Amino acid sequence: MEIISRQIDRMFDEVFDLNRNFTRYNTTNCPVAIELKDTREDLILRSELPGVDAENLEVQVAKQAVLIAGEIKDESNTESNGYYRSELHYGRFQRIINLPVPVKNEQVKAELKNGILKLVMPKTEEAKFKKVNINVVEENNKLPGTNSNKILDVPAKEA
Repeated sequence: MEIISRQIDRMFDEVFDLNRNFTRYNTTNCPVAIELKDTREDLILRSELPGVDAENLEVQVAKQAVLIAGEIKDESNTESNGYYRSELHYGRFQRIINLPVPVKNEQVKAELKNGILKLVMPKTEEAKFKKVNINVVEENNKLPGTNSNKILDVPAKEA
């Protein structure tokens, strides 16, 4: 029974070791966690990038998408010597985030502080929320098919 238990343990160790080596050298596997906030004037994207230096980071902003790419370098020069387990991601990564509204990509402000990338992206004028006034019009005319004398004049819903 002990021999079978050791063989099963060895099998799991080999599977996890292969998985660790795969994630270590896969070029797009590093997850980039994001938070996208919509304000009245801007979209604010925050992304966790621990261990990424600014010189190893590439950010491209288009009108409707953001590309975040970079590389996390392994601090040690040894391949797998001395590791019992490593869940850290090393190597190149890339993520494309589609934006819900168009932004003025030439006016984006970026900051990398304490492993958090923050992008403030101003919305285009068409994408900004606009205040809508509702006018109540009282007329002697009735709406077709109703018994109401009041007509609400409501413009199209804001985008």
